[in-house]
Amino acid sequence: MTPILTYRNHLFAAPSALELAKSTSGEATLPAWARRSINRCNLPPVILGSLTFQQQPAPLLIDGVHALHQNFFQAMDGLAEPTIRALHFRQYMCSAFLLDQVEHAGADPQQRVKRHKADYLRLLRGWLFNADGREAAVLKHWVESRFGLLPRNHRGSLKDINSPCYAAYLADVSRGLYNANALEAQLDLLYSFCQYELKRRFPAQQHWLLYRGINRIEAHELLNRNEAGHYQLVLNNLSSFSSDRDTASAFGDAILETQVPGAKLLYFPGLLPDILQGEQEHLVIGGVYQVQLSWW
Repeated sequence: MTPILTYRNHLFAAPSALELAKSTSGEATLPAWARRSINRCNLPPVILGSLTFQQQPAPLLIDGVHALHQNFFQAMDGLAEPTIRALHFRQYMCSAFLLDQVEHAGADPQQRVKRHKADYLRLLRGWLFNADGREAAVLKHWVESRFGLLPRNHRGSLKDINSPCYAAYLADVSRGLYNANALEAQLDLLYSFCQYELKRRFPAQQHWLLYRGINRIEAHELLNRNEAGHYQLVLNNLSSFSSDRDTASAFGDAILETQVPGAKLLYFPGLLPDILQGEQEHLVIGGVYQVQLSWW
């Protein structure tokens, strides 16, 4: 029997892994070296990270989030304005994770390392300033944990788990999560809220045309290419894209253009007012993508 996924007041017939695998028809799947064997959502990494998923996306639900925060999403259904929902979300995050009362969440006021400002907003702002920083490492680790997609780059290639670069990545993750207040659970709710808002604001839209500036296509993990300039490649498990081509062009000599499934968005401009607005920045969860490469 095909499982049924509930989202808000709608029902989705979730395709089975076998059905999605059959629909691949020889297209690139996610290589074993870019994924875990398990994750914490309703589709396995080999499926949600595949080219098939990019072309035929399905809802992604992180285990337990909607059940745990059911009252929050029910309350959101009664709010018509996105700005009011965003305000309600931020207030709920403060309440659910005691962000304004960290001592009640177990923070020690005498601790040497102050971590009371380590929250989901700090992570988003940290990513904006440095996609290879400590906050970015926490975000990439969260994607790995929840979706089973391994990070491919953090201040350098992460292909070799025995490399100094990989050790430095793990150190950044440890420092970022140390003595923090359920940061990954905060990101679970941020992602789920983002998906909720996409369904509310753009109910008929499955894909977003986005752009990313690059300097060398050879620096990416390429799986295939054709004469029309289309590439199949494995993106880092979390990357920044822009909805504005001119903005993307400022970050490289060439442009990657691709259709991103809404289910692969952790953040889009306007989700939370005044956060990641200037560059029309979208945080895109990785896997195999088909992209068009062009130069200026």
